Amino acid sequence: MIKTMRIAIIHIGQETNDFNPVPTTLRDYESFGIVEGTAILDTYRGVGEIGGFVDEVRNSGRPVEFVPIVRGWAVAGGRITQEAYRFFEQKIRQGLQAAGPIDGLSLQLHGACAAEGIDDVEGAQLETCRAVLGPNVPIVLGLDHHGNITRKMVALASAIVGHRTQPHDPYDTGRMGAQVMLRILFEGATPVTAWRKLPLLSHQEQFLTAQGPMKIWFDRARALEADRRVLQASNYPMQPWLDVAEGGWSTVVCTDGDRALAERLADELADLAWSMRADFQKKDAVPIDEAVRRGDQAARGLIVLSDTGDTVFGGSSGDSNLILESILRLKIQSPVLMPLIEPPTVAALVAAGEGATVTLGVGGHSAPKFFRPLTVTGRVGRIHRGMVPLRNYYQSEIDMGTTVVFQVGPVTMLVSEYRGVAGNLPDVYEFMGIDPKQYKMAVLKTASNFQYFKALTSEVIRVDTTGPGQSDVFTLPWSRIPRPVYPLDPIDDWRRVGT
Repeated sequence: MIKTMRIAIIHIGQETNDFNPVPTTLRDYESFGIVEGTAILDTYRGVGEIGGFVDEVRNSGRPVEFVPIVRGWAVAGGRITQEAYRFFEQKIRQGLQAAGPIDGLSLQLHGACAAEGIDDVEGAQLETCRAVLGPNVPIVLGLDHHGNITRKMVALASAIVGHRTQPHDPYDTGRMGAQVMLRILFEGATPVTAWRKLPLLSHQEQFLTAQGPMKIWFDRARALEADRRVLQASNYPMQPWLDVAEGGWSTVVCTDGDRALAERLADELADLAWSMRADFQKKDAVPIDEAVRRGDQAARGLIVLSDTGDTVFGGSSGDSNLILESILRLKIQSPVLMPLIEPPTVAALVAAGEGATVTLGVGGHSAPKFFRPLTVTGRVGRIHRGMVPLRNYYQSEIDMGTTVVFQVGPVTMLVSEYRGVAGNLPDVYEFMGIDPKQYKMAVLKTASNFQYFKALTSEVIRVDTTGPGQSDVFTLPWSRIPRPVYPLDPIDDWRRVGT
């Protein structure tokens, strides 16, 4: 009789932007929901990385008992606080200790999380898991492919799998992690990992895997996986705004017991990325005024204006007013949707009340190094407090805090207290009584996650804005990333400085 394997599940994630001065707190995790125990299986049934992992195991027919420990997620932002770090460190330790004997752990993290005083949060969390489980329990580490692979991750994880697409498909990543875990537990696979660290960083404008150099790189990784000896081949173009001591792009190849094959394929993927290093730096974004005029003059809407410098899904603060300033100065008449994440502005609008006309400074409260308040006059619309329902997302609702509609000239602003999903999903506008189809332009606070507006969009225009997520990596105040690093420094051969 085949033994029933007990597999624990932990899912904790946050993507850090070191140029956003606003820390990520436990409140940010709570806005997405912190779930423990068996409720995890019901809450994330069929969705996200947890859903993919569970479905793949169940569909395999293998005898498995799931031991869900904790799920906590926060939208990208500044470094997490020590309070948040200690909270999850305790949940991991106590949860695994209380779980009893387990045969494997699916550890689903992000890979680019940093805390106050800790560059490598995922490595530290892996260390906690190993301290409880010992060296022999298989840990399959699932990561966002914008993660930063570190020595500690490679040393402590049994196998590493990463997202295969951008926009991401966490469900697919969960399925891959399950496939690797099942091969270890039921087929006797012995994973070995080879990795290469590249002295390379880039903005996000070429990060979509359906086109350009990223497609070439990721397609090659998929081709390598056709060999059954390869458990997974992963590419990691690191989150562009993570300023840490082991920062840089990586390739990771896990094979079933074949060290020489893993090393050779990791070299191959690293060489391919390095050969295209200049292509990854290509900028498509246009100056702000040009982008606004193009959107206004387009034959039809909806035109997405990607606020690259203030990409909330890339960890920016969400308080840029640069596109707003351009629209008002150019006297644009076309209706525009625009989010703003700014608790002080929310408080002022709520104090004034629905229907009030208010003059105040908006923007620049969170990231004053990049933005300054812009004085505007507008009318306060609907005010909502609490949860906002979502469709076609990783979860069914999210707490945006207090959210206010504020009409400033042609711009309908969605001003929120918490980051949440900003205005990157039409669901939020629709819940507030706004029909995005009636607008000519929509400003999205993301550099690449346009998929939620895809059905409504006629064109995407990248806007070359400054901010914590800006494409201009040269003028950011780097202090910890290893140097030399391309393109900040001239480098001909990655092997001279890479791992």
